[in-house]
Amino acid sequence: MNLRANWRIVMLVVFVLASTAALFAPAAAPDPGANNSSSVGASTDPTNLKYGLELAGGTRIRAPLVGTTAENLGIDQNNRASIRETIATEMNVTGGDVNVRLNTGNGDAVEVLERNVSEERFRSALQTAGLDTADATFRRGVTGETRQQTVDTIEAKINRGGLSGGTVTDQRSATGEHYVVVDVPNANTTQVLNLIGDQGEVRIVAHYPVEGDNGTEYRNETVLTNRQLERSQIGVADTDRNGSPYVPATLTEEDAQNYSQALVDLGFTSSEATGSQRCRYRSQPSDAGYCLYTVVDGDVVYAAYLNPGLAESIESGEFQKAPTFQMQTTSMDEAQSLQVNLRAGALPTELAVDEGTVLFLQQSLGDRFKSRALLTGLIAWLAVSGMVFLRYKNPRVALPMLATAAAEVYLLLGFAAAIGLPLNLSYIAGFIAVIGTGVDDLLIIADEILNEGEIATGRVFQNRFRKAFWVIGAAAVTTIIAMSPLAFLSLGDLQGFAIVTIVGVLIGVLVTRPAYGDVLRNLMLSEQQRD
Repeated sequence: MNLRANWRIVMLVVFVLASTAALFAPAAAPDPGANNSSSVGASTDPTNLKYGLELAGGTRIRAPLVGTTAENLGIDQNNRASIRETIATEMNVTGGDVNVRLNTGNGDAVEVLERNVSEERFRSALQTAGLDTADATFRRGVTGETRQQTVDTIEAKINRGGLSGGTVTDQRSATGEHYVVVDVPNANTTQVLNLIGDQGEVRIVAHYPVEGDNGTEYRNETVLTNRQLERSQIGVADTDRNGSPYVPATLTEEDAQNYSQALVDLGFTSSEATGSQRCRYRSQPSDAGYCLYTVVDGDVVYAAYLNPGLAESIESGEFQKAPTFQMQTTSMDEAQSLQVNLRAGALPTELAVDEGTVLFLQQSLGDRFKSRALLTGLIAWLAVSGMVFLRYKNPRVALPMLATAAAEVYLLLGFAAAIGLPLNLSYIAGFIAVIGTGVDDLLIIADEILNEGEIATGRVFQNRFRKAFWVIGAAAVTTIIAMSPLAFLSLGDLQGFAIVTIVGVLIGVLVTRPAYGDVLRNLMLSEQQRD
């Protein structure tokens, strides 16, 4: 075979080999920073295909984000910080729960990431901050930027938490409300909620005594914020020589200096504050002494004392040269969860799970869907095969056509494996649609070439093939245009169907249909006629 004249067939073979590698080549080594001790999401499938919730079983959480947004505001960029501070004070919330967004699509906006925000109180706070609220609109929910940050953070939590095949999307309902939809195959509801149900905000808080008019009082002061910890280099959860679990962290130079200075100013490096007996949180929580709390979402998960050696290092400035410390927990599960929260970061706001829906699909049911989806695809292919043989009654035409259609599906599977696309029922529906449209295009090619009279020369064959290709090319463009809105809009399962259909059409037009033309030319023409 002349490779130069049949380069389209060669290209198809190359793509098939690439798909084989994507489907069956050994997977890359896991991320050492992820929690790989869990078998959650593990697959016994011989291929590298990933399956979505409907084919593997697992958990789906669909919930709105907590917050209230005021839009159509006119905000001076130079006053953003003062506006945020004023609104936080008026609403009695922290500065991190107020965001000032410019040019959101509905004008400038301010969002308060708290539950049960009163519109009257919110409007009053905006007016106190110097904003005109005459044209302002108020709605439940958050801005698009906050939704995207939430989606990115949840994806990072899922990946860092050792759950494979999970997807996170921002979807809009028919009534205009936005929901974050989290699909995690092969995981139960408790595992997913433990990972993403809370914001995951981590702080290091200094708890220390002060002498007041009424005797000894205790105060809490944050010495390391969540943002500072996110900037740190977070190590892997481990246990020390005593078997105590911990997560190591290395601060940036600036954060290490601020942390050290705060501990010195609060008296934690003095002799009366250091040592194991100085923190009595477990035995006397009401009179705990000098403790450094690891606080996650407002709850103390561990209370530690400052080691005398570390106190000396802070006093002498040596700590700032190698600012690494350990955040201890009571269990390895807590340490791994703490590691995930630190590496992925805190959610901008919490998921209102109680206002959404939680679905758990058993793996046995997912396996049943998987086998029936495979059977449906096989029946579709066999049905098409029967019709093709009945129409042409010529194996030289029918067999290459069916083999080309099968290769098209195989390339789609390779594409799904290469990009890690979790297959679900909507994608399977797209595969079946690709089989139908693909064979339809091949029928057009065969009819145009065979039903126009005798093929005397290769030039005649090429003219007929080119005419047929213009027809299927126009049909492909129409299909892509029709499916594009579904592919780019957040419409749930319809999006997956559209994506597979578009990719299948592109593979057909660019790879498989041209290759089928070359195969048909070699089978229908002698070597002299081809020339």
